[in-house]
Amino acid sequence: QVQLVESGGGSVEAGGSLRLSCEASRYISGSNYMAWFRQTPGKEREGVASIFRRLGSTFYGDSVKGRFTISQDNAKNTVYLQMNSLRPEDTAIYYCAAGGTWSGPLDPHQYNIWGQGTQVTVSS
Repeated sequence: QVQLVESGGGSVEAGGSLRLSCEASRYISGSNYMAWFRQTPGKEREGVASIFRRLGSTFYGDSVKGRFTISQDNAKNTVYLQMNSLRPEDTAIYYCAAGGTWSGPLDPHQYNIWGQGTQVTVSS
């Protein structure tokens, strides 16, 4: 069973930056997309960013466009999320996931492999 391990979360002031990493325990065959989602208590999991692994095409949620960047290092089986200009409303647990489909690259229901999550806290 492949495992996804996130790292890089923490606390930062508004306007600051963080970079999250998601390392897969091995190459994930059959998963066309890697993505980042986030969730706060009482809310549904929200799609933040995804990347189509073969071509590197990227997709972003409206709330993070222009501030967050997803990238991949295939040699390291790792996906990154660079988060700039962070806001208090970005505070959440961030999850890495593998799976996805062309019709729903940011739909959490289309992903079947999940990491354990990493906390990001942005203070005002």
